[in-house]
Amino acid sequence: QVQLDESGGGLVQAGGSLRLSCAFSGVIFMNYGRAWFRQGPGKEREFVAAISGGGGSTDYADSVKGRFTISRDNAIGTVYLQMNSLKPEDTAVYYCATSKARSYFRSVHDYLYWGQGTQVTVSS
Repeated sequence: QVQLDESGGGLVQAGGSLRLSCAFSGVIFMNYGRAWFRQGPGKEREFVAAISGGGGSTDYADSVKGRFTISRDNAIGTVYLQMNSLKPEDTAVYYCATSKARSYFRSVHDYLYWGQGTQVTVSS
């Protein structure tokens, strides 16, 4: 059974930092592409960042490029999202996901498994 568990969300002031973690169980998909998406109030789920199975390639949405960093530790089956210089518009529920291949994608439809989400709230 595949399970993804996010943690690290919370309330932070604008300009602050948070680090999200996503622990993954399920050996078969351990080296598959992983990503973070987010969904703000009244909005559709949107792509934030992604990383390839081996960790050598990454991709970021323009809105977070230069502020967020995605990384992974396959030895412990965990992917991270370091978020710096947070803005109120970053407020959302953040979800981690596992893709259907070792590469990564920007569409929600290319991801097989999802976590339950963790709330990030940035106050102005």
